[in-house]
Amino acid sequence: MISRKLFEMREKVKQELEHIYRGDVYQNMLRNYYYNLRMASLGKKADKEKYPNDKNRILKMSIEMIKKWAKEDKIDFKPNYDRNFFKI
Repeated sequence: MISRKLFEMREKVKQELEHIYRGDVYQNMLRNYYYNLRMASLGKKADKEKYPNDKNRILKMSIEMIKKWAKEDKIDFKPNYDRNFFKI
């Protein structure tokens, strides 16, 4: 059985992911990377410098990483997310 806190964290991130749309491989990698970083940022043992508790900063970090990976594959990645929800 998962703790109430973990359940609440997952629900919060799940709601945020509704604003990062599904798409091609790199777009879905963005969603996955965001999920993992955001969960780490919400944890009680989170390193707040490495994982700030800020959805906007986490998305920016995620986009930067996916763009780096896409560039290695010679792909011009254009992230698709709700710019009214995320302010980066």
